[in-house]
Amino acid sequence: MTRRRMIAAAVAAGAGVSAAGIAARLARRYGLVPPDSGGVYGPGETLTYATQRLMTTHSTAREFSRNMISKAPFANEIPPLKEEFKRHQAGGFKDWKLTIDGMVEHPASLSLADLKTLPTRSQVTELACEEGWSYIAEWIGTPLFEVLHAAGMLPQARYVVYRSIDRDWWESIDMADAMHPQTLLTYGMNDDDLPVRFGGPLRLRLPRQLGYKSLKFVDSITVTDSMKRFGKGLGSSSPEGGYAWYAGI
Repeated sequence: MTRRRMIAAAVAAGAGVSAAGIAARLARRYGLVPPDSGGVYGPGETLTYATQRLMTTHSTAREFSRNMISKAPFANEIPPLKEEFKRHQAGGFKDWKLTIDGMVEHPASLSLADLKTLPTRSQVTELACEEGWSYIAEWIGTPLFEVLHAAGMLPQARYVVYRSIDRDWWESIDMADAMHPQTLLTYGMNDDDLPVRFGGPLRLRLPRQLGYKSLKFVDSITVTDSMKRFGKGLGSSSPEGGYAWYAGI
């Protein structure tokens, strides 16, 4: 589908809900449909996702100079940490494992030390939060695509599901974001280990989407070709709680 045609559909969608439905049907024809495409807001979610995918697939989030790092970033509130997490924290996270399974040739369980043997990247980007917890920081970690390549991701994969140690928190992204060079499994922040209040020991950092997609305390990744068997089939816990699955900025 050409950008011109999608933009024309977007303009048409501005005329009303029925036109948005037409645009959504065009997106379905070209396979640009998010998992939360149903319901009253589905056509709008589909139009947002399809338009951004056509126009920004290879774009990058702004990267800042180090003198722009926020001096005292706020950490948004997190639920009380459970005993399993506290045990890991008491042991310095030496036994923290990241499991990779699903549509991969080599399922794996990686420690933080294992991750640090893979290529490392750092970036100074903004965590843009819709609730006001925005700040700029240096994020240090392993690009997600390096982990997926090492695990032998299968070509029919369409989504990557990533979960927090608190199983009420989970998210997923499409392959455009999973393979993007700025998508990092971060274990460092501002020249130090990633603090717990900012999601340590391991956080998936996704600077091209709003902050809630940058899930804290990540300990498992599943590669899949469908979101239907995960949760309510909407793509993550975010749309199940009233947010959008795709939160591109």
